[in-house]
Amino acid sequence: MNQRFLTVDDSAARPASIRRNAMAGLRCMGCTRRYPLQDMPTGCPECAGRGTPASLEVVYGALPKTLQPASSGYRWGAWLPYTQGISLAEGNTPCMDLPRLARELGVRQLSAKVEAMNPTGSHKDRMSAQGINRALDVGARTVVLASSGNAAVSAAVYCAVAGLRCEVATYRQMPEPYVRALSRFGAKRVLFDRSRDRWEHVRRQVESEGAFALTNYHVPAIGSSVFCVEAYRAVALECAADACLPDHIIVPTARGDLLWGLHSGLRDLLAAGLIPHMPKLWAVEPFPRLSRVLAGAPLQSEFEGLTAQSSIAGSTVTLQQELAVRQSGGGAVVVNDAEAAKGVSQLAAQGLWVELCAGAGVGALASLRRQGDIAPSDHALLLLTARGDRDSFHVAQ
Repeated sequence: MNQRFLTVDDSAARPASIRRNAMAGLRCMGCTRRYPLQDMPTGCPECAGRGTPASLEVVYGALPKTLQPASSGYRWGAWLPYTQGISLAEGNTPCMDLPRLARELGVRQLSAKVEAMNPTGSHKDRMSAQGINRALDVGARTVVLASSGNAAVSAAVYCAVAGLRCEVATYRQMPEPYVRALSRFGAKRVLFDRSRDRWEHVRRQVESEGAFALTNYHVPAIGSSVFCVEAYRAVALECAADACLPDHIIVPTARGDLLWGLHSGLRDLLAAGLIPHMPKLWAVEPFPRLSRVLAGAPLQSEFEGLTAQSSIAGSTVTLQQELAVRQSGGGAVVVNDAEAAKGVSQLAAQGLWVELCAGAGVGALASLRRQGDIAPSDHALLLLTARGDRDSFHVAQ
């Protein structure tokens, strides 16, 4: 596959409102090779040449030894790629205590990071803010992505604010609330029946039209733009600043963007001495994918399965999600749709309306307690990725 690298210097072309952090370059998650700061949407060429594709992460300069409370993700300064630019005050979402559900599930403390409180109702707003600012930074006029859900809506909103064209490769059977949102915010919707056809469309737009890709289009999958993935570091920073550092964090996972960003932030906080321990990260999946890789299956395999948990559907596993769980001492938990629906109802009893895959986190916690991976004395945190009012799955009453 053709590689597209775009190196950008500090030219006068950057909008005055965009302020880039002191990023020292990029580093491959697999082979650790260093690269100059650039867009590498197809990942590390060295690893790709060996048949083990890997994404990259940002290498930062000296990180601060203190944390200041944040009113938005940009207040984290040196910890994120862009410190000023397009923003809708995303981030700074609440970390709620759920004592009744903690007793029901048999843990000392249960918290929930409520990402539904972001401007468009999901954690994807963090990704959109950093990604759109990267697109502006490199002079892109069009942003392209493959999504039929929360990422599509979020990108459309942030592109509208930034004055960029937004083109979304979606499935034909996209839920109507998302269709209306894309129309309202002026995004172009391109229809496909197969996931790989969506990715191929994104690739063509990047390579022939110079569009900026927010989401993965590489086959095998590696994850979204590095600048988008880095945005999720702020989730870890907020947890640390809010004194909500658990023993375990349970994360609904497709290709691991949120999971890796969370791990990256926690890893650097630990290295800076700002947190006392690394929480174990648990990837929640609707059918066995990462769990099979952890048991020995090749990372580049296709893992087919059917699910109504559309936000974490898909047949691929990425190196970033494998590394996040292995390096944190966690793992993967399979939660089917029925168990996820039960979790949605249990969270509703706490006043929280979440998408189906966020409800799966409750089922994952119950499973980990039964297996003894989480002890009664532990503190667990659920990542509630998005609100449930747009979810096409309806929980039976």
